[in-house]
Amino acid sequence: MTYTLIQTSNHHLCSQTLKQLEISKKISHKGDNGKVLIIGGSTLFHAPPIWSAETVSHFADMVHLSSTSENIQLIHDMKVSFRNGIVIPHAKIEEYLKEDDVILIGPGMVRGAINKDIQVNDFGEVLKINDESMFTRVLTQYVLTKYPMKRFVLDAGALQMMDNEWLINMQYKVVITPHIEEFHTLFGIDLSDISIDGKVNIIEKTAQKYNVVILLKAVSDVISDGEKTYVVEGGNQGLTKGGTGDILAGLTASFYAKNNPVLSAISASIVIKSTADELFLSQGYWYNNDDVLHKLSAILKKIVYNE
Repeated sequence: MTYTLIQTSNHHLCSQTLKQLEISKKISHKGDNGKVLIIGGSTLFHAPPIWSAETVSHFADMVHLSSTSENIQLIHDMKVSFRNGIVIPHAKIEEYLKEDDVILIGPGMVRGAINKDIQVNDFGEVLKINDESMFTRVLTQYVLTKYPMKRFVLDAGALQMMDNEWLINMQYKVVITPHIEEFHTLFGIDLSDISIDGKVNIIEKTAQKYNVVILLKAVSDVISDGEKTYVVEGGNQGLTKGGTGDILAGLTASFYAKNNPVLSAISASIVIKSTADELFLSQGYWYNNDDVLHKLSAILKKIVYNE
């Protein structure tokens, strides 16, 4: 099984890759650079969708964030936490589903027991579900089934509560961003203690079978659409902190608004790993998510313009 290796230390290859991105057109109007809807959070986790939304706000023209009513109130009370987008209630999700270019679902959403007997065809019925984990499952199924013409990025809770066959019949390939445990939950395949060549083989076959783009988050990220596969090496153990996956999902969604899904996933992986490389020079491994967020734009500029 062959794959393309991209190392963040290979500045020329990283630059050539990111230069393919369509971002921030020189002549553009409001909305031309993408609009992203993020659905995430729970009563247990309020920060993950904010991390994703803050990331998106750097690269897309508009970010809409929808979370639980408790989280929305918390965000409104802590106005300094998120001022770079529009916070919307769950009841407005379908309105923005129709408007936005990319929908990111899952950051901060919780997993729980699955009841496959619960299926709904009306969004009003989705909103009546009180169990948060089942809300995640039913909402994910509803939007994928009713809006197969939209571009989706699925992360975290959505991956842990959904059925893998929901991915297949989409007009645009869904991008999924699992770590090894989430991949196991979704596809029933354990990638632990498997060589990089073995991971590449499994990821490529799985992506082809389910008509999906997989960005496997690992020491070396593996990205595949079932036809071409890439391995991105770089970064460091500072990226093991909770929340960096939410930033990666936000980056992927930002780029997917105007680019093909494979390039979007590769570029997101390069940018976050390169950011970690840069932060190590000044802070070692002891940086946090705010440090990553504040550095992303500068790193993208540095790579693209070889500065």
